Amino acid sequence: MFAKPRHTRSGISGSLAFLEQVYFGTVRGMRKSSGRNAVLGLIGSMMQTVIFIMAFYFMFQLMGIRSSPIKGDYMLYIISGIAMFMTHNTAVQAVAGAEGPTSGMMQHAPMNTMIAVCSAALQSLYQQTITIGTILLIYHLAINPVDIFNPIGLAGVFLLSWFTGVAIGMLFLALTPWHPPLVKILLMVYRRVNMLASGKMFVANTLPSFMLVMFDWNPLFHCVDQARGMMFINYSPMHSNLSYPLKVALVAVVLGLMGEFFTRKRASMSWGATR
Repeated sequence: MFAKPRHTRSGISGSLAFLEQVYFGTVRGMRKSSGRNAVLGLIGSMMQTVIFIMAFYFMFQLMGIRSSPIKGDYMLYIISGIAMFMTHNTAVQAVAGAEGPTSGMMQHAPMNTMIAVCSAALQSLYQQTITIGTILLIYHLAINPVDIFNPIGLAGVFLLSWFTGVAIGMLFLALTPWHPPLVKILLMVYRRVNMLASGKMFVANTLPSFMLVMFDWNPLFHCVDQARGMMFINYSPMHSNLSYPLKVALVAVVLGLMGEFFTRKRASMSWGATR
């Protein structure tokens, strides 16, 4: 008697509606992470990256490393590694902490897990793009001109670092409803391991073969090394490639989607209340 009319959407209108929800989800995430002030959030992200750069600069100074192992700007050598590391880890943290199937937000149509994941991923990409771009601009104007050998290629490696972080974050997101404390520990361990295993503190071409096997399993290691090849004209990466991190990311995305679908079909709202 009171049947509701059914509205059918075309593929274009459905895609536009999805993008609109992702946009609003991204804006909500920005405000939520920065105390409802997006500018302060960007400044905080920038300061975190600057602190990392300065910490590594002074650490290298104490270790007696006062020049770049690659012929070129010493600070750009440090920034190239920190930028890829921060972009990857920020994406992992953002996607792993996105709204899951047991979140109260999933009770509000048309919200779903994919909207939450895309919003968190775009939020981290936006923050890191503005952060790294601003740091390079300030360095270029105030300290030393920035000369990048292959800027388009460097932007592509930057996006690949972000994409691998999103893919690995999806694995953690799919596992979170089953055992949140364990996933939180695993996420912390992964981020700490990347402090060394990312290879941002050394050049892959200078490592002996017995040490390379300790790092070349990590897709971020390949991204950092390739980024330096795009940054400096005098460096040609010989022990890394772009196909490996891309393949790892695609496999992780597929496994993450399968795990999210499996979890969503079996998740109970009581999980979020009791764990």
